[in-house]
Amino acid sequence: MSDAPRPDKVFPVSWDQFHRDTRALTWRLHEAGPFEAIVCITRGGLVPAAIVARELNVRIIETVCIASYHDYKNQGDIKVMKGVGPEITSMRGQGKGVLIVDDLVDTGKTARVVREILPAAHFATVYAKPMGRPLVDTFITEVSQDTWIYFPWDTGLSYVPPIRAGGD
Repeated sequence: MSDAPRPDKVFPVSWDQFHRDTRALTWRLHEAGPFEAIVCITRGGLVPAAIVARELNVRIIETVCIASYHDYKNQGDIKVMKGVGPEITSMRGQGKGVLIVDDLVDTGKTARVVREILPAAHFATVYAKPMGRPLVDTFITEVSQDTWIYFPWDTGLSYVPPIRAGGD
C-alpha cells in the first residue's frame, strides 16, 4: 500500500454538480453509441451508471467489483472481487457495444484491469486525472493528479475552513 498522504487540494462535488456532470458525459456518449450494455465499476461507478443508463435507455447493466482504495486514503493492490459475466464479455467480441462507466480514473490501475476484461468496450468516467486519462475514451472534467475528489456519497454537511486560513 502507498503511504503517501492524502493530497492538500480537494475538490468537493455536490449531488447537483455530479448529476449535471454525469448528464454532460451522457450527451457525449450519445454520439459515441449506441451501447447494448453498461458495465459499472463498483462502487464509484454505480451512481453515474444509473444516470447514464436512464438517459441512454440501456437496460442491461452489469457490475465489475474491484477494490483498490481499501481505507479511503491509500490506493493498494487491485482486487477483482466479481468479474463480468460471459454474456457481456462475449458481446460482439470482447465487449464491443459495451459501455464501461466509473466515477473517476485516477492512476489507471483499475482501468487497466477492466480494459483487459473488455478491450473493445468504450470506457467513460465523469472525472479524470492525468495518469489515468489516456485509458478512458470519454470524460467530462480533468483534475490535477494531486487533487482528492470528495464525492457526495462520501460526505456530509460540515464546516470547511478557508483555503487560506490565518487572516494574513
